[in-house]
Amino acid sequence: MSGQNNSKSPEVRIEELLRRGPVHARDDQPGKATEAALTAATRLSDRLAAEGLADVSYAQADSPFGTLLVAATKRGLVKLAFPEEEEDGVLAEIALRISPRIVQAPAQLDRTRRELEQYFDGRRRGFELALDWTLVGPFGRRVLGATAAIPYGGVLTYAEIAAEAGSPRGSRAAGNALGANPLPIVVPCHRVLRSGGALGGYAGGPERKQFLLELEGAL
Repeated sequence: MSGQNNSKSPEVRIEELLRRGPVHARDDQPGKATEAALTAATRLSDRLAAEGLADVSYAQADSPFGTLLVAATKRGLVKLAFPEEEEDGVLAEIALRISPRIVQAPAQLDRTRRELEQYFDGRRRGFELALDWTLVGPFGRRVLGATAAIPYGGVLTYAEIAAEAGSPRGSRAAGNALGANPLPIVVPCHRVLRSGGALGGYAGGPERKQFLLELEGAL
């Protein structure tokens, strides 16, 4: 096995490599060893992100629904995942479609987490975050761009969103684009309803859609 390089690069989720603590840690202090290792991992991940050695940073964010996963590139927020979406699966998709150079770096997503907290507390009516549309195709970009313009407390129908996206007869396609929205809540696809006022579909489930609309006073 000579000549094999076992060094780890930034694309490895470093905190997992350190989760067992230092190799020579005393057996009677496993808790302290693990805590020290995780602290070191967090610092290293933050440094890699700050120095531009990682292409994607991710962190957890609290919500009334449970823990969300948020991820960002240098361009901006690229993914917000609901609690039932498995973290490993979300990160695997990001690695495949964007870059495997991913680190957990909460400090890089402080603003995102703070704005989400303010929104859920009713203290924020709009997000001021840079967005990265890499995970969205051209038509989806038009649909979600129109969706992002719906004001807090307002709603549009699928047909109206399709028309705004330049495809008046594309209600079904618009619905599919909304269902694939990688940035729910921040890009408010919950504000799009069926004609007649029925909720329609939502990737996060109808209960969450109703919760968000009620939070904004739209229902």
